Amino acid sequence: MNQAGAFIRLSEARHHDPFSLLGRHQQGTTTLVRAFLPRAQAVSIFEGERPLTRLGDSDLFEWRGHDTDLPRHHRLRWTDDAQCEHITHDPYTFPPQVSDFDLHLFREGRHWHAYRFLGARAHEVEEIPGVLFAVWAPNAERVSVVGDFNGWDGRCHPMRVHSGSGVWELFIPDLEPGTLYKYEVRNRATGEILLKTDPYGQRFELRPRTASIVPSAAPFPWTDGAWLARRTKQDWQHGPISIYEAHLGSWQRDGQSGFLSYRDLAHRLVDYVREMGFSHIQVLPLTEFPLDLSWGYQATGYYAPTSRHGDPDDFRYFVDYCHRQGIGVLVDWVPAHFPKDAHALARFDGTPLYEHEDPRLGEHQDWSTLIFNFGRHEVKNFLISSAIFWLEELHVDGLRVDAVASMLYLDYSRREGEWIPNRYGGRENLEAIAFLRELNIVTHERCPGTLMIAEESTSWPMVSRPTYLGGLGFDLKWNMGWMNDTLSYMSKEPVHRSYHQDLLTFAMLYAFTENFILPLSHDEVVHGKGSMLNKMPGDEWQRFANLRALYAYMFTHPGKKLLFMGTEFGQGLEWNHAGILDWYVLDYPLHRGLQRLVRDLNHLYRESPALHERDFEWRGFEWIDCHDAHQSVLSFVRWSESGFLLVVANFTPVPRHDYRIGVPRPGHYEEALNSDAAVYGGSNLGNGDRNLLAENLPWMNRPWSLALTLPPLAVLVLRLRSEGAGD
Repeated sequence: MNQAGAFIRLSEARHHDPFSLLGRHQQGTTTLVRAFLPRAQAVSIFEGERPLTRLGDSDLFEWRGHDTDLPRHHRLRWTDDAQCEHITHDPYTFPPQVSDFDLHLFREGRHWHAYRFLGARAHEVEEIPGVLFAVWAPNAERVSVVGDFNGWDGRCHPMRVHSGSGVWELFIPDLEPGTLYKYEVRNRATGEILLKTDPYGQRFELRPRTASIVPSAAPFPWTDGAWLARRTKQDWQHGPISIYEAHLGSWQRDGQSGFLSYRDLAHRLVDYVREMGFSHIQVLPLTEFPLDLSWGYQATGYYAPTSRHGDPDDFRYFVDYCHRQGIGVLVDWVPAHFPKDAHALARFDGTPLYEHEDPRLGEHQDWSTLIFNFGRHEVKNFLISSAIFWLEELHVDGLRVDAVASMLYLDYSRREGEWIPNRYGGRENLEAIAFLRELNIVTHERCPGTLMIAEESTSWPMVSRPTYLGGLGFDLKWNMGWMNDTLSYMSKEPVHRSYHQDLLTFAMLYAFTENFILPLSHDEVVHGKGSMLNKMPGDEWQRFANLRALYAYMFTHPGKKLLFMGTEFGQGLEWNHAGILDWYVLDYPLHRGLQRLVRDLNHLYRESPALHERDFEWRGFEWIDCHDAHQSVLSFVRWSESGFLLVVANFTPVPRHDYRIGVPRPGHYEEALNSDAAVYGGSNLGNGDRNLLAENLPWMNRPWSLALTLPPLAVLVLRLRSEGAGD
């Protein structure tokens, strides 16, 4: 290409190598300085006031000379068409800043901290501060950084490309954190111009605006070092995990119906969760997203906590405060799909870059979203690096990976002919499976003690088993089968429950095949499904009694626990993301009683090893009687190394007097919890302070037995107060 043609391409913002023309060049003994400055009226080199000459009627300016005292990184003084003066270092005098090693790891898909060289970050070169920008766009002819600082003009700051990697970079001196920016991308094949936010951006404008923001360079003053040290050594499998799932935008709001800040939530939400006895908060996705209606499940910023509640340091404060209060933080994370918004990842450089080109592989028809190309190294790297970012840089304690089932199956929610089999002719998505395994291996190596949790709704085997045994490598899996069967049972009128007892007992056939969480999540109280309270049959008293029995059954059943916000006090209406929870119902005794029960269940669960120590082991559970379907009664034992608890559930509104159960040991028993107690809004029927002495009367294949009063629609939890045979 001759020089005139190169100048034309530069002026038309089509030149792929601006550094070959701009900046400082040596031609024999002559020094050449060239700058391209649209809207500039006059330009000079600040050091020595050396004026540059305009070339014709273009926006290209040149200076030629033999001065030996010209700084290596000179500054340009120029006046724009509004007569404003600017003095900035020339960005085209700086050498490449991205290392070959970073690019090598990224191309291999093994750069677990890709956000440290991609994206925008404060940077200093030879004591000159500025911002280093880097972005992956392999099919671009030209990429420019645009923002307020250059009038959003893609001609002003074109980037240099690292051939072979598709990574473009530019160090712009004198810029500061807080600067708004995007990338202007010109497709090589079509000339299409795209304006894109930064895939690796760590901060964004509040929607509906979409610009990326250069993040702060100042380190956050973390105070949770002791928590993180304990986390690496915690025995979570044998400890209590009780999760409060929350949508931060609708838990509470401020007086003007605006979103609470992360700092306000730290004190309101965390203090409430701690008082209620939960061990963890799990928040619906906080990765930046454009549409409130998506609840965060259609992410556009995989490295940025949403700006709806503040900046990234505000979120760090939230996490830090949680840890100081002894509360873990789990975050929903969505690697399965992303939205089609034109400003974000979709067709990022004018081609299907992050997604598959073929819609049979690359599009979720149900959600109208795009599917990541898990077989592409750079895409896999983007996602794994995002997970590491949340775990390492933001200190969250675990990720709940959304929609895993949709990743595992090529024919997920597709009809015949709408999907492409794998290379063996099967329906398994081999690239996604490999990605999930690598994700879990890397996060566990890099962030020991953190939890990776799968929302997986099928019978895929070994989801929560180690990869070296052939599993997917997750720590925990949501037990969707238990949830569906239990809610189906509880929604039936008690008179019909005797025909459906298998809905409760079936879960024990597979309860220990995975490390399960028992979820009563947001998905169960939206889209016309009704609130948890209104799923229950009967009049008001019976609905509350049923819900109390459900929660008591859940907290005594093997598996870790999860409750969605509002379900703990009996929210009357199904969840509405645009409003707030119906906190006013706590003025009514039945709602207050339900809330108190959940608090007491949490404390009983945490303080009783029998309810959590062997959640994932057969030896932690034993049926007393699962066959009394006629009376809709279940009874079982939960075991630990140090003792046991008895659980008896009566799922009919009929009190059962002198109901006899076999017990494993002789002695005096007492009620540890009765979900029908008056303080919970119940009828207060039960065994109270009765001396429950086990009789030497064989029952249910046990030599000892108890005669109990079973309250209606209630669960009893009994403990051995003192061991020994009676008189």
